[in-house]
Formats: sequence, structure tokens, C-alpha cells
Amino acid sequence: MLAFLIRELPPTITHQSPKDYIIDPRENIIIHCEAKGKPHPSFSWTRNGTHFDIDQDPNVHMRPHSGTLVVDISREKAEHFEGIYQCTARNKHGTAVSNNIVVRQSRSPLWSKDKIKPIVVQEGVSLILPCRPPAGLPPPIIFWMDNNFQRLPQSSRVSQALNGDLYFSNVLREDSRNDYICYARFPHTQTIQQKQPITVKVLNLDAINDTMAALYNDTDLFSDDPVEERKPTFLIPSGPSSSKMVLRGHVLELECIAEGLPTPEISWTKVSSDFPAQRTSTLHYQKTLRIVNVSESDEGDYHCTARNQFGSAHHTIRVTVKAAPYWISGAPRNLVLAPGENGVLTCRASGTPKPSITWAMNGIPIENSPKDLSRKVEDDTIIFTDVQTGSSAVYQCNISNDYGYLLANAFVNVLSEPPRVLTPANKVYQVIKNHQALIDCASFGSPIPKIKWFKDSRSSILVGEPYILHDNGTLEIHIAQAQNSGKYICVAQNVLGIYENHVYLEVKEPTRILKQPEYKVIQRGRTVMFECKVKHDPSLFPTMTWLKDDGELPDDERFTVGSDSLTITDVTENDAGVYTCIRNTSLDVDTASAELTVVEATPTPAIVYERPDPPSDLELTDKKQRSVQLTWTPGDEHNSPIQKFLIQYEDLLHHRGHWHNLTEVPGTKTTAHLKLSPYVHYSFRVLALNTVGFSHPSLPSKIYRTDPAAPDENPTGVQGFGTEHDNLVISWKPLSGLQSNGPRLHYRVMWRQKAVDGEWTTVTVANNSKFVVSGTPTFVPYELKVQAVNDHGVGPEPAIFHGYSGEDLPVAAPENVQAVVLNSTLAEVHWDPVPQKLIRGYLKGYKVYYWKERSLHKHNPHHVEKQILSFSGNHSHGMLPGLHPFSLYSFNVRVYNGKGEGPPSPTQQFEMPEGVPGAPTSLTVTNPNLDSLTLEWSPPHDRNGHITGYTLKYQPVNNSNELGPVEELALPANETSVTLLNLKYSTRYRFYLNAKTVRGAGPAISQEAVTIMDEAVASRQVDIATQGWFIGLMCAIALLILILLIICFIQRNKGGKYPVKEKEDAHTDPEFQPMKEDDCTFGEYSDNEDHKPLKGSRTPSNGTVKRDDSDDSLVDYGEGGDGQFNEDGSFIGQYSGKSASRDIAEGHESSEAPSPINAMNSLNSFV
Repeated sequence: MLAFLIRELPPTITHQSPKDYIIDPRENIIIHCEAKGKPHPSFSWTRNGTHFDIDQDPNVHMRPHSGTLVVDISREKAEHFEGIYQCTARNKHGTAVSNNIVVRQSRSPLWSKDKIKPIVVQEGVSLILPCRPPAGLPPPIIFWMDNNFQRLPQSSRVSQALNGDLYFSNVLREDSRNDYICYARFPHTQTIQQKQPITVKVLNLDAINDTMAALYNDTDLFSDDPVEERKPTFLIPSGPSSSKMVLRGHVLELECIAEGLPTPEISWTKVSSDFPAQRTSTLHYQKTLRIVNVSESDEGDYHCTARNQFGSAHHTIRVTVKAAPYWISGAPRNLVLAPGENGVLTCRASGTPKPSITWAMNGIPIENSPKDLSRKVEDDTIIFTDVQTGSSAVYQCNISNDYGYLLANAFVNVLSEPPRVLTPANKVYQVIKNHQALIDCASFGSPIPKIKWFKDSRSSILVGEPYILHDNGTLEIHIAQAQNSGKYICVAQNVLGIYENHVYLEVKEPTRILKQPEYKVIQRGRTVMFECKVKHDPSLFPTMTWLKDDGELPDDERFTVGSDSLTITDVTENDAGVYTCIRNTSLDVDTASAELTVVEATPTPAIVYERPDPPSDLELTDKKQRSVQLTWTPGDEHNSPIQKFLIQYEDLLHHRGHWHNLTEVPGTKTTAHLKLSPYVHYSFRVLALNTVGFSHPSLPSKIYRTDPAAPDENPTGVQGFGTEHDNLVISWKPLSGLQSNGPRLHYRVMWRQKAVDGEWTTVTVANNSKFVVSGTPTFVPYELKVQAVNDHGVGPEPAIFHGYSGEDLPVAAPENVQAVVLNSTLAEVHWDPVPQKLIRGYLKGYKVYYWKERSLHKHNPHHVEKQILSFSGNHSHGMLPGLHPFSLYSFNVRVYNGKGEGPPSPTQQFEMPEGVPGAPTSLTVTNPNLDSLTLEWSPPHDRNGHITGYTLKYQPVNNSNELGPVEELALPANETSVTLLNLKYSTRYRFYLNAKTVRGAGPAISQEAVTIMDEAVASRQVDIATQGWFIGLMCAIALLILILLIICFIQRNKGGKYPVKEKEDAHTDPEFQPMKEDDCTFGEYSDNEDHKPLKGSRTPSNGTVKRDDSDDSLVDYGEGGDGQFNEDGSFIGQYSGKSASRDIAEGHESSEAPSPINAMNSLNSFV
């Protein structure tokens, strides 16, 4: 994307052939050199340090738009083109160069055909069979085989040395053979050559003397004494000590081979230190010590000891480690700078001996390049200061010592580009509520633009929860809500300009199936319907898909898919299954399933259905080793046709007493062709099935025995894993007795390290389903095979499975750990991933340990709160949210695998900038007066920076909680109280106080207080309330009301009994009965049982009668259960009917004289 946007770009080498390029002499030579740049670069080559004129050689041409050379060798031998090649790519902005590519043709010379004389040796002596293949390029791979191309067996007594020779610590009679053949495989040309066979004859003393006497006129050439047992001596290396040099990062192989009788055992130690366990292994029966990825710590003296029961021999090998140059912090990176900016190119590497560093610009040594005042070279660093347009160039750094070199190109491109936003304008992002939302703002510019986000308007920058701003400009909302919908404005800005882009976020409601399909049991021939009603966002349009048993619906017109249902008519048995409704939109999906079971239609009572009778007369015919024909006679169906027959078998040899299903045939058949397994004693039986169920089993057939054979299959589920750091557990699913095919089933378990051209190690395991390989390197890949074997042969060639040996704790910590503070509460930690070989297991992720050392404010106490954040997978950075502003934090990073955590990186620290403060700790009101009061407060507990001041807002509040105008007052940071003057007396005020730092104002603390009432007004109120005339007036009014109420009750009770019909005729509205003027009574009578007015009854317009605050239910007024409610909860019971009759009866009962309690209850209904 960057190359697409930049209009001018220096060249960069993108692909080149390896430094040591070995070619196949049978094929055309292709020397790769690809580069990119703007404008596209041109290419040229040097050969052996001089210009290579391609146009002058008809056998060489360059691919179009490329620097790759293609050499036609049809007219010229490949060796003619051997040499050192270097490619140059240039355009007007600079020149990039490739490595020196050394081109050599591979060679696989023939072996000499000289006949090798037989070797005759005495039993017990040592022997060396030389291989010494012709020198090839690259060197060949050596192995010893016989005439049948089978590898010769090797052991602690017989083994191949690193130089390819075959060493015998002592020879035995069985070593005699005439086909010791050394093979050399040349990997580049994939050719194999063999040496002439070597014949070895091992004779005992008498046989040697007889043989040699016949050849040399009966002369005894050997002594009469046989070879005696002896202590070990070394065959290689010779002498008491030797030395070896190895390069860092290469493989160190040390070898000690000894002779002796009995065969000596070899052991290894290192002086003053242990072997690096995860990198060390032994090969060739302990004779070779192998250390991979050698480092400087592997230097030192290594002792090998050969020991048998007669003594021991010792040899010391001094190992020195040198190093070709290697990068310390990676190759230099390209720089894109704006005019006036500064930058640094770093080419930092190490090696042994210390390498030298040279710089070039556009392929010319930098000391010979044009002077540039903005450029300063300091050893491995070039510092650029105040670069200007026209300073673009490609710089080469070459780091070399006696063992190799590193060559790297890095361009410095000086650009002036105003910002551009690449995300399409007015793009609409749609997400489902409670899901993650990512809004892009991809930008480009030089200098690199800074990205800011705004919502709806450019009033405030979006920082902090719930927003996360990523380095690439993307705005993340971790859990999107409806209020996050709207227009978002991305602003990219640098010194050359500003670019604004608008995008939109729509947060949609999720799609949910409200009415799910339900389990159905339906009779055959009937119709069934599954419902699937959905609730979804109005702007999304869900589609509906139905599946049957996770597949498409049958193509049948009986299936009808409606808008929210599936209907199946004339149901058959085939329609049974699980039906799934899928409702999906462009953003989400919801599913629901239900099962359909189809049963037979209810039979008429006259027909009786029963299970069938068991089959009979089982007979075995057409008997073969792997098959047999079974026939039978069906039993009575009992009015239900037989649907199928189930054939079962019993294995009387392996699993007596247990019957297993073998196969099924349709109910119309009475014969079955049965496939059988070897080494089984079969007995068969048959069951019949109709709609009612299975019959009882038939009587068993005669026993049929199959002969044993080799296994037909191998175990499945082969796995390789480690339970310890130095083991490999190989497990598999064992074969069953039916799969064994023969007696004494066991397994041949094979393994070898993957990517190592080694031999398979094989063990035999019986009566187990796993094998533990001990002493393995930590977490290395293995190839695994498990083959079944019995007394009659082996199973087929097993498939290769893969596994890993056990994990161990990581040994390295992440490097280049650094923290980038994003805002006052959020920081991002970066690190370089730990190389896989140092993780020593399955990478689980990285853990960041971080804790607050202290606040940067002098008033805050010191405290430590350790926290851990885990980042799963191969992450190289992670966010630390919820940090305290204005604080000092420490952190380190650790990698962890399935075994645990590795060592921590060096602890580093970072400081959080100031943030907005917390609310003041307290706010109290003191000294309230008529028109003033004093506010006192305590500073915030969380200052989050230096307090720059306080803001006080206050406003009056009336009795209806309505707020008056706001007054605002700015207060200095060193004050903790203020007195407010000119307030209104007897007025309630609400106060808001917040603190400020340079980052802004924090949350406010609120408080309310009331100013003191005016003393004159207060005294007048007290005087009126205590005046005698006022008290007397109130008493007189209360007495008159009481007398009036008593008279009304007396008049009411004088009325006695009266017809209910007259009452109903006089008052037709049961819900609104006005008070009669003549007797002060209600139109509807209230009984003694409950003197409360009907709940929900209307109140007279004058308001003199109030509704009682009773808890009575409406059911009390409708004879208990006759009252009904509509769906919306409204009462639809009648106040007539049963309740009316109850009123009549209770009306007669209530004609007796009222008690004082009744009178008081009646009085309550008026008040």
C-alpha cells in the first residue's frame, strides 16, 4: 500500500539467489535478481568484479522488467559460467546491490572400479572398512547397505563414523559376508553411486591356520593363542587430545569410536559445566555428541570415555566457537522522512572475530560519495539531521569477518506529502449490538499524519472508554451499543495539511428466534407445521432457510415454506428427522431445531398388531475364508409386515456371551451374504422387525471358524506428545479382537526425528496402547508409525503420523521490550517475539506483569498493586488499560507455553501523563446566614496530576425541585473554602464543585444547603399561630362539622328497611351515586361487613368524599371468583347479578341499630 501511494521510491531488492548457489549442470542456469522502485529500476551485473556485458554473450539474456539472468547451457558447458555475480538495481533516486552470488555447478564424480581384495581377520580384533567416496559438490550422504539394498545393522559394536567409514570395535563370526557396500548419495543431482563390495571373512584361530597353511605351504602364520579380552583404546580420534572449531549457529558433532573386548561403552562430559539439555543429543550409540545451534557458551573441553570391565580410555577435545557476522537488532530499516526531519540508519551486528563495517551509498563507498552536511557516519550508524529534498539514496552496509559477511540495503526517501485518508468517504459500518465495532481510518502522508476521531461534530476528541485508538488509525468500540450509532469524523493532520473523512456507524438489534419449532409426533399421512417467528432490527431483512438433518429439504411439493413456518403434508416415515430453522441477516444469524417423529396411524380395534415371531432354520452355505451365505425362514408377521432382518454374531473365541450387530437386510429377503474376519469363531442369529418392534432372537446357527491371517489394518489415532521435557509418549487406539486376524497380536512402534535424515527406531509392544520414549530432546517434531503384527504376518505399511516430544519452560525472555503511553489511562507494550526454538513448547502467548510503583504527586502514598495481562497467541504488543494517571509503573514481559512461563524481560518503567482529577473528597456547608454561607472541601483523593484550580457552580432550587439560573466561580488550587455572599434568604441552593488539572475538569461533588429565614417574617408567623382568636375560630369550625355529621347519621338510621328495587330504579349508575340532599346518604347501601367505598369508584366533583386507601381486592365486591379481567388487565366483572343479591340480603341485615364502631366506620367514608 505504501509503495502504491508514494510517487517516487528508491529501488529495493526483493528477491535474489542465495550467496552460495550450486546449480544442476543439466539445466539452464537462472540467477535471480528482482527489485521494485518508482520509477521501475534498471539492472546491470558484474562477474568476478568486472562489468558483465550481457548483450555480448548470446547464451545469456535478462528477463523483461527484471534483473534475473537466464543462461542457456545447450551450446556451452555450465562450468563456463561459474564465478561471482552481483546484481545492481538503479533509478534516479538511488542504487541497490545484491549479495555476491557464488555460482558453482554440482559435481558427483564416479567411484573407482578397482576390485577390493577380501579381508580376512581373526575373531575378536577391531576392523575399519573404508568408504572414502569421491569428493562431490555438495558433499555426498554416506550409508552402508547389502546386495538387497537393505541397511546393514549397526550397534554399539558396529557403527558408521562421520567420515563414512564402518568401524568394528571387535569382529564376530557372523560379521562374515561378501556384500559390505558403501553408497554415496549426491543430493543436488539426486544420484546414488556405490563402491565395489567388500568381502570380510572372520575366522577363529584353527580355521585361520588351516586356511593360511594351505596358501603358504603349511606355515603357521598366527600364534596358538586366541585374541584375548582387552581394555578399550580409541580408533578415532587419536592421541590423548584434539581440537575442533565450530561456527556459531551451526551444528557441533564430536566423535569418539573405541575398540576393545568386550565392546566398550562411550560416555561424554564437559569440563566445568553441563551440556545444554535442550540442544544436546547423542547418536550412533553414544559415539557421537551433537549440539545444535551452537553459541559461545559451548566453548570448552569435552571428555569422552570408553569403558569396559577391563579398563577405560580417555580423550579430550577442545572446542572453540567462532561466529560469522549476525544481526543484533535486525537489518537496517528503510526511512521515509519529510524535509527538515531527522532519522537514523543503524547496522548493528556482532561476530567472532569482531567484524568490520563499511558503508556505501548507491553502491559507491561512502567516503567517495558526494558530501552531505545532513549526514554523519558514526561506525555502525548514519545520523541524518534536517534532511532536504533531493537527499534520497540507497545505503549499503557491509559487515564482514573471516567467516562471512552481511550485506543490507536501506533507502532514505525524502518526501513531502500532505495527508490523505484512504478509507472511502461516507462508508457505512454496520455491527450487531454488544459486538465489536472497528472503524477504519487508513491514511498516508509525510510526515506521518496524526489521527484524531470525533463523533457527530468536532467538539471533543474520542479518547478513553469505550474507545480504543489503534496505531493504524482504526477506532475500536469493544462492545457497541445503540448510543454509539452516528457519524464519525476521522481527521489526519501533518505540517503540510489536514484531511477529514466522514464515516457512519449503525448499531443494529440482534436477530432472535422468538417462536421456536417444537418437537412433534405425527401420524403417517397427516399434516405437520413447524413455526419459526423472529424478532430483528427493522432495517435488516432476515431470510429463512430450513434444513433436514443438516442437509437441504427434499425436493418435494409436500414441503411448503411460509414466511415464518414450514408445513409438511401427507407425512411419510422418510420425513422423520431433525428440522432446523436458520434466520440470518447480512450481519448475524440465529438457529433453532426440533425433531419430527412419524408413527403409524391408529389401527382399528379389530386388528391386533404384535411383534413378529423369531426366524428359524438358520443354515450356512457357500462357506469361504472371508464370507459365508446365511439363510433362514421368517416367523409369523402378526398383521404387521416385517420391515427388516437384523443379523447378529457372537465371537466365541474372543468375546463369548456378547452379541454384536453385523448387518441388516430388507424384510423381503431371507438370505444374507456376510463378510467375515479371519481368526473368529462365528455363531449367527437373526431378529425380525416390524412396526411394533423386534422379535425375539432366533436360535444360534452352527459355529463357523475362519482361519487366522496377517492383520488387515493398523491402529488408528496415533499420537505423539510429551509428559516430561525429555520424553515422547506414543499412543494409539488398539485393534479389537475381531481386527487382530490372528493369535498373539502385538505392535511394531517406530519413530524418528522429523527433518533429520535418521533411521527409524523400532520397538515391539504387546498388551499396551502406548510406549514412552525417554531421553528425547525437548519439543522436537517426530515422525511416528505403528504397525500391527501377529503370528501370521505384519499389517500394511503404516501411515506416518507426527508429534512432538515434551515441552519445557521457555529459556528466553522477549527482547526490545518498550512501552508507549497512549493517554493518561492507557499504555501499549511492544516486544519482539521469542524465537520458537527458545520457547521449547507450544506457544500459548505472552504475559505482561505490571504494577504501580508510586504516584508522581508528592501527597500520594507509595503502594504496589501487581497485575497480570495475558495475550494469547503470537502477539508482539498489547494494551494495558485502566492505569492511574500521573503515576510511575514498572513492567516486564514473559512468554509462556503449555509447561509454564519463561524468564521475565528486564523490568522497565514508564510514566503516565496527567489526567483529569477525581471528585473532591468532601464538600460541607458551614456558617449559614441570611444571605451568605461558607463552603469547605477536601482535595480529591485521586489527583491524577497537579491541581490547577476548582470550579464552583451553584443554583437555587424551589419547592418543586425546579432549578434556577447557574452561577459559576473559578477558585485557585490552594483554597479549600469559600464564602458566598448576596444569596437569597430562606432559599435552598445546590452546589457543584470539581477540580481541574492541565488535562481538564474532573467529576463534581454536589451538596445542598438553605439560607436562614428572615427573623421578622418568622416572628410574624409564630405570632399568628399563637393568637387566641385564631385558635378559637379553628375550634368552632371543627365543632360545627362534627355536629353536622352526627345529625346526618341519625337521619340515615331512621330510614329503616327499604326496597332494593326502588334503590336500583332511583340510581341506575352503579359506579356514580350522588349523595341525597334530604338524608345525607349515598344512593347505594354499604353493609356492615365492609364500610369502604368500591375500589375504583368515582369521587363526587366537590371532592368531599375521598377514596379509601384500602388493600381490598376487587374480587371482594364480585362474589369471590366471578370477576374477570381483559387481556390488558382491565376488570370486566359486573356489579349486578350475584353481587346485587348479596347487597339485598345484607341490606336487610344491616337495618339494626348502628353501633358506635359502625358509626365511626361510616364517618370514615366521609373523610
